[in-house]
Amino acid sequence: LQCFLGYFAPSNQIRMAKLRILYVSSEVDPFQNTSKIADFVRALPTAMQERGMEIRILVPRFGSINERKNRLHEVVRLSGITIPMGEEEKPLTIKVASIPAAKLQVYFIDNEDYYQRKYVLTDKEGAFYPDNHERAIFFCKGALETVVKLGWAPDIIHCNDWMSSLVPLYISTYYQNHPIYKDSKTIFSPHNSDFDFTFESDDLLEKVKIGDLDEAHLGSLAGGNYEAFIKIGAEYADKIVSLVNADNSRIQSIIDEYQHKTSQNIADNDLDFFEKTYLEMSGN
Repeated sequence: LQCFLGYFAPSNQIRMAKLRILYVSSEVDPFQNTSKIADFVRALPTAMQERGMEIRILVPRFGSINERKNRLHEVVRLSGITIPMGEEEKPLTIKVASIPAAKLQVYFIDNEDYYQRKYVLTDKEGAFYPDNHERAIFFCKGALETVVKLGWAPDIIHCNDWMSSLVPLYISTYYQNHPIYKDSKTIFSPHNSDFDFTFESDDLLEKVKIGDLDEAHLGSLAGGNYEAFIKIGAEYADKIVSLVNADNSRIQSIIDEYQHKTSQNIADNDLDFFEKTYLEMSGN
């Protein structure tokens, strides 16, 4: 990782005005690292902070994350939030830790039913958890409610991986006039964390809903599979950024469908690209 971070030297260009960038991801190093996503969501925010941006990172608090070792602690002032999941209301616990070397704050979305498991997305036999759709939905809803509770209005929300793909949907619909999000722009980077599983469609659509969001907004999710999550993220995001090291063969047709707002084959250490994109999207 040290070598990877070495690419991310501060720019010699004039520092920009302090933009607020929110990164939403399934994981971030050093708390959890099962894929290149974790390195990307560690390195890029670090670099953007060095270029003068204000950064927050939100990830699920999977059971494999050692709270004591990583010094996670509950944010008591953010307690009392419940998240609608179909006909139920599930309690949200928010924890926080910092990446000492980078001085980055990471917020962890937690719920005993969804994340207190020894393994991440599959059980010890390697079987995909059948409620992973609920875990993704709770994470997306919980992440956005956490930011509301923080009172921190992001200029850009950069969503990484299928587990964050519902965030652009919620920003474009349920939160579109919310004072925290009314000026926020979304980016979706799908990476290549695909899976072979189909969720029960009726349950998926029912759990995704929030407020007056109805099935008219959810056509892309009808398939209930990995491609469906990628398509909903691509449909509602303001921009799609596909990285050069991601194998997108399975979802290339989806990316092509939204090519008018897609940047493809971007190097994960192309800082100038990301800086320029964030600035342009925020109107700077």
